[in-house]
Amino acid sequence: MGWKAIARSATGTSHQEQKIPCQDFGHYRIFNDVIVGAVADGAGSAKYSEIGSQLAVETVLKYLCKINEYLQKRKGFWQRFSQPLSEIEAKKLFTKTVNKVIAELHKQANKQGYSFNELACTLLVFVATPDWVAAMQIGDGFMVVRSQDSEYQLLFEPDKGEFFNETTFITSGKALEEMQVQVISGKQEFICASTDGLEKVAIRLSDWKPFPPFFKPFDEYLQETANPDEEDKYIIDFLNSERLNSRTDDDKTLLLCNFEKE
Repeated sequence: MGWKAIARSATGTSHQEQKIPCQDFGHYRIFNDVIVGAVADGAGSAKYSEIGSQLAVETVLKYLCKINEYLQKRKGFWQRFSQPLSEIEAKKLFTKTVNKVIAELHKQANKQGYSFNELACTLLVFVATPDWVAAMQIGDGFMVVRSQDSEYQLLFEPDKGEFFNETTFITSGKALEEMQVQVISGKQEFICASTDGLEKVAIRLSDWKPFPPFFKPFDEYLQETANPDEEDKYIIDFLNSERLNSRTDDDKTLLLCNFEKE
């Protein structure tokens, strides 16, 4: 049957009180048996970070899915090969992707008269086939996967920087140096990418392990829902729930994917 997915964001209560827009953005594209997803979290200190996060995600999806002839060929490459990319190939692919995002952010800043750093955001990206997942992360947030009959697995420890509430943004001169890349072989049935607004309820910070009771309901929801992108009340209600907002006042984004076997 292939991939099905949903991406939704909610404005944190602290931003609602300050009348600040949601600075998170997440989205995905599916073509045949390949899904590409991206999530970005705008820096709270950056004046136009909500623009930066949306532009970063949209640029990733366009670049990896359909923007030019090279990636039309690369799209076929993903579909033809059941063997995963090597980590070197994945790093090369994501480096080109990040450079494209940086170029688009510079273009936007110059066009609108913004400072480049006013568009600062984190960025998480993945490309998943039925047989492997290649993923990257710059900054905080988290990505969790589950293969058949296995436990939930955190792909990267979030980048928290040297000081509390500090992280690396894609506008940083060290963004590519700090980029984490991983390739996971095997049939992944569930993928969750999220911004750090949900970190304290989804990840056990003492040992950086996923908290299964957080992920399992979403896993089951995807399995039971024919078209989650249209039947989204469950996700929206969760993101805006009083119970969740009592534990985090930050913006929150969930990108959830399920591979349904025929």
